[in-house]
Amino acid sequence: MHFEQPLPRELKAIDSASLFRLEKRACDLGLSQRLEPAWVQAHAAPDGTHYLWPALWHSLSHRPDVPRQLRCELLITLRAGERVVSLLDVLPDDFTPLPRVTSREEGMQVSQLLDRAPSVREWLLRESEGSGRL
Repeated sequence: MHFEQPLPRELKAIDSASLFRLEKRACDLGLSQRLEPAWVQAHAAPDGTHYLWPALWHSLSHRPDVPRQLRCELLITLRAGERVVSLLDVLPDDFTPLPRVTSREEGMQVSQLLDRAPSVREWLLRESEGSGRL
């Protein structure tokens, strides 16, 4: 069985079109961790670089027709240049061909950002407080 397969230890850098495609695929498959594609299109920087870091293997035991996924930490660059963190379930066949970050310096910088950037939820709460709506 493939459950002993090691977790890929590759940081992937993706553009906004790829991020939108991955979020849409996760939505279409009904995967657990994803954002609404419309939110991603509205808030992700069109020319931004976003990062995926595999955190664990995940499967939907109640849906054996859906392949096992990589649950990834996702660092999103927003239109205003801010960064937020989310989770995204990605099929291994979609993850493998994505461009890999090879610079140790870039990898360390992303690791620090993943640790300190607000979650999408925290960012949304902060934005709604600033605008007076909730």
